[in-house]
Amino acid sequence: MCFLLLSVLMRITHLRRFGLATVLASSLALFGMSQSASADTAADVSFSADHTAATPGGTVNLSMTFTNNQTTDVWFVYQSVQPTWQTTQRTDLKYALASCSGTGVTCTGAGTTTLGVNYSVPVAPGTSRTVTIPVQIAATSGCNGDIAFYSYVYYEYNNSQSHKDGVFNSPTMHVNCATPAPAGAH
Repeated sequence: MCFLLLSVLMRITHLRRFGLATVLASSLALFGMSQSASADTAADVSFSADHTAATPGGTVNLSMTFTNNQTTDVWFVYQSVQPTWQTTQRTDLKYALASCSGTGVTCTGAGTTTLGVNYSVPVAPGTSRTVTIPVQIAATSGCNGDIAFYSYVYYEYNNSQSHKDGVFNSPTMHVNCATPAPAGAH
């Protein structure tokens, strides 16, 4: 009798586990399908750089473009730009986000390693705002290291009823060591 009861309980437990696993798998599949169907095809933020390498004392101009990929105006944008974790581990690399320029864009924190970016709103559907950020590498900077940034963006659209956010990475800039002038060259 005890064996029969134990056998029935084991079957019920296995069915419950199977049922729970089926429900979870189905839910995840439906959630995954609904997410991919509504995902935007274009990135909200894109980066480019005029150089991939520089030497101490040089400058790399970083361009960052925010694009409204929505069907309604964007009415609020929060964006920050800061060094990646790997960049912060190279304490010998000395650099600054010198300034920022662009139509409809203002920045806070120029001259430091972190910027806040403010866009004039509204940003109409399909339009963009581009900011140019000179990354100045100090003459006293270390070399043979990489400098890269990431940007967190949060924005609201659809009369602030909807929002979106994300993290976007800049190109990596390599800091080469300055090549010494040949002996006797002036």
